[in-house]
Amino acid sequence: MTAAPVGEEVSVLIVDDEALMRAGLRLMIEGADGIVVVGEATDGSEVPAAVDRLNPDVILMDIRMPVLNGIDATRVLRQAGSRAQVVILTAFDTDTLLRDALVEGAVSFLLKDAEPKLVVQTIHDAARGRSSFSPKSLARLVEMATSAPGPSAAPEAERVRIGVDMSRLVTDREWEVGRFVAQGMTNSEIAEAMYLSATTVKSHLSSLFAKLQVTNRVQLAICVLERGTPG
Repeated sequence: MTAAPVGEEVSVLIVDDEALMRAGLRLMIEGADGIVVVGEATDGSEVPAAVDRLNPDVILMDIRMPVLNGIDATRVLRQAGSRAQVVILTAFDTDTLLRDALVEGAVSFLLKDAEPKLVVQTIHDAARGRSSFSPKSLARLVEMATSAPGPSAAPEAERVRIGVDMSRLVTDREWEVGRFVAQGMTNSEIAEAMYLSATTVKSHLSSLFAKLQVTNRVQLAICVLERGTPG
């Protein structure tokens, strides 16, 4: 996926089956600097055509919708190679929904009780490929990552899709970096914790992305969560 260039207006597609929610989001978002709402969709099945027509940078996606839910719609977009970044905006905060959304390619996960300024900042961050989470969701993600149960019981197809089949190629040092990423640490924080240079941390991350066949830090965190790490 290609993030929106810095400094350009971020175009947003709102996907929610509740008209009142769509209207409220549009009112809030269009009052923010640097963001424009280019369209709306009422369920996931409408998203591919809307993306083809409107080419949004960011999609605000509800999960529970008729016909096609937001997680399945996110998977369809990823399989189609869409550049749009998906921000899940839902009323349901469960480990399963959080994990499934991120595995299917969502970059961020917010709850519908999020403060307007967090929603606006998340849209800007998503356009640049950066992840954001509601505080409760982030706490869940960190808890899941730091209490990883060991080898995953997920179906083989899912393990292959997130790269676990190549995990034996990952070094202990690289797993350590991955574990810190799963805890939400930045490259600078990891470098300080491991007494490494930032360049070395970036090198380990590049190697991890290649070996685990992931493309961003969220997917890497999920891989660590699903697989657990040796040592």
